[in-house]
Amino acid sequence: MSETEPAPYIPQIRLYQDWLREHRGLSFQTYQELWRWSTTDLDGFWQSIWDYFGMQSPTPHSAVLADNVMPGAVWFPGAKANYAQQVFRHVLPAQAAGLPAIISRNEKGRHRELGWPELRRQVASLALHLQGQGVQPGDRVAAYLPNIAEAMVAFLATVSLGGVWSICAPDMGTNAVLDRFRQIEPKVLIACDGVTYGGRDIDRMAVVHELRQALPTVQHLILHNNLGSADEFQAAIDSIASCARFDWTTARNDAETADFEPLWLPFDHPLWIVYSSGTTGLPKPIVHGHGGTVLVALALKSLHNDVGCSYQANSRGERFHWYSSTGWVMWNAQLSGLLNGTTCVIYDGNPGGTRDKPDWSTLWRFAADTGVTFFGAGAAFYANCMKAGVDLSTCGDLSAIRALGTTGSPLSPEAQMWGTEQFRRIAALHPTINRASSALPGESAVRAAAGVEADIWWCNISGGTDFCGAFIGGNRELPQQPGVMQCRLLGCAVEAWNEAGLPVLGEVGELVCSQPIPSMPLYFWGDENNARYLASYFEMYPAGHGRKPGGGLPVPPRSPSAGGSLVPEGAASVLERPGDRNLGPEAGGVWRHGDWLRVGTKEQGASDDGNQGCVIFGRSDATINRHGLRMGTSELYSAIEALPEVLDSLVVDLEYLGRESYMPLFVVLKSGVLLDGAMKAKLGNAVRTALSPRFVPDDIFHVAEIPRTLSGKKQELPIKKLLLGQPLEKVVNRDAMANPGCLDWYVAFAATRLAQQPA
Repeated sequence: MSETEPAPYIPQIRLYQDWLREHRGLSFQTYQELWRWSTTDLDGFWQSIWDYFGMQSPTPHSAVLADNVMPGAVWFPGAKANYAQQVFRHVLPAQAAGLPAIISRNEKGRHRELGWPELRRQVASLALHLQGQGVQPGDRVAAYLPNIAEAMVAFLATVSLGGVWSICAPDMGTNAVLDRFRQIEPKVLIACDGVTYGGRDIDRMAVVHELRQALPTVQHLILHNNLGSADEFQAAIDSIASCARFDWTTARNDAETADFEPLWLPFDHPLWIVYSSGTTGLPKPIVHGHGGTVLVALALKSLHNDVGCSYQANSRGERFHWYSSTGWVMWNAQLSGLLNGTTCVIYDGNPGGTRDKPDWSTLWRFAADTGVTFFGAGAAFYANCMKAGVDLSTCGDLSAIRALGTTGSPLSPEAQMWGTEQFRRIAALHPTINRASSALPGESAVRAAAGVEADIWWCNISGGTDFCGAFIGGNRELPQQPGVMQCRLLGCAVEAWNEAGLPVLGEVGELVCSQPIPSMPLYFWGDENNARYLASYFEMYPAGHGRKPGGGLPVPPRSPSAGGSLVPEGAASVLERPGDRNLGPEAGGVWRHGDWLRVGTKEQGASDDGNQGCVIFGRSDATINRHGLRMGTSELYSAIEALPEVLDSLVVDLEYLGRESYMPLFVVLKSGVLLDGAMKAKLGNAVRTALSPRFVPDDIFHVAEIPRTLSGKKQELPIKKLLLGQPLEKVVNRDAMANPGCLDWYVAFAATRLAQQPA
């Protein structure tokens, strides 16, 4: 190898396994062995993640998993953490390498790069301003901001003080935002004057005023000028009491900002509140902690997504992009690239162009311009690109991209094969790359070392807002199969369970996780006795059923000869635990996620050997999943049934195994009201205004009755299963219904729809 030729790229998960062998004496022949160790020796695995990523704490922890119970697992007691502390560790080395922290662009072409020292300065300035407004640890700071650098700055400033962050996207209407923020009673609101989407400027000042009036706990408003009308913006500032301009709050540059340090907080101090909707009630305000979120994000981003640190030689110039709105948990995932010293590349706008001029090459051209190395988006994005006939070879130089990420809904084999073929053509156009250029700031060492791969690597993941992580995802070293995710993730004891509550291979079952993960919720905000938390994830199976030992062990003594690392436990004894023994009811229940999952194939049968790919078939409950954004049906009903013409309604989402999401709405109207074009428009506008344009139904049907149980509950899941092709007698018990006669209409509707669908 010549002096100018860089070393071959080493996948991040291989670097971790090399470290395990050197520092723990652990060696695994297959990924399945590694996974089994990680889910049975929870103390050993999560301590290895702490050490491998160099997690820091001014105080030691007395255990890794002090109490193996779900919910309520106690992780790393005694340790302290802060998300912003982990980010700021990278300021000096990344600056020395000449690499930016954030690269951003919007629809209008406004391009900005934010360096690591400037990121730190702005965060410190805003944090000191918030502190001056009385923000203390535990106070909530709510944001109504799009996917821009200012949102990341505001988040880091908030959490650096121990404030609890929560954000909603500006495409959400007043009611949807208030359903979330009213529950958490924020002290400060950070908002924007509007957004640009699909070629239109959308003023949101009316919503901001409504939020300000409806949130009495808000003592201070910070407003960001996102649309650029300076005079109108200043007039808005002057008209609102206790209001400051965002650019002023981040402008401070003095000795106090230079000396600012984020607070060290307890490992489980609340970090943020995110929202996941079920089929009843208000959105669930889910609270995650600093330490657990950081730990899980580092493991996911590095080991499974293969996103490296931008200033390290092996992955120099890494640029991580995952298109998202701030209303989707993938915004949190994009943000987490900063934890590992990775340049985050973000886009604010419509990835499909405008209504008049659709253009699904927008994000690809953005990625080419900015040198993105990891390109992620929702599965629906790739399907839209395929349907639009996008030719990636005409979108600029995309040869730096070495990985494609997807999530949100199952990726169809056809969409994956389309993307693979597109990148084969790109590889043919770029057979070699000037390796010497890899020394330049911003140039990918991965690209220079490995050239363009003939078959692009797909990192297909599936997880959730609920625990701000992934259960299933990618492994750079495992084989790929279109439409199949490569593996269950390290530390995630995920299984598919049949109706008897037993794990199965090669069959579709309920996705459960039988061991705790550090990023699982601390609690739901305002949830007395954890009632909603338990009902959401832990009530389907009896406490203790399927729960195994594997954690809650004391931290082994340190070995000076091993450089302070843990004394390794024998790999053989680790792999033998836990056997078939269950824990008792005191261990709590398993986490039931609400997805249909298949682990392995029918050919593998009951064999537990080999690397088992996974397929998610869609939601096993009635929650709406529109391109990765989940919304409770109750929120849509609130918007629809507020109209005087509507007596009752039912909505189902028929997204399943990569099929395009199809969401019909069934309405019962007052006598004499017709479901004409005007009425359909009124219904659609009600959803668009109260929730978001993303949740406007695909079709609306006038029905005589909504099927309900004897207790009055809407029969969402049975109707969903019926429309997906399951026979009526298997999905509903007529004797348990209040109005079984109405089912005939839905059976006929399902038959007509299914006859029109391709096999």
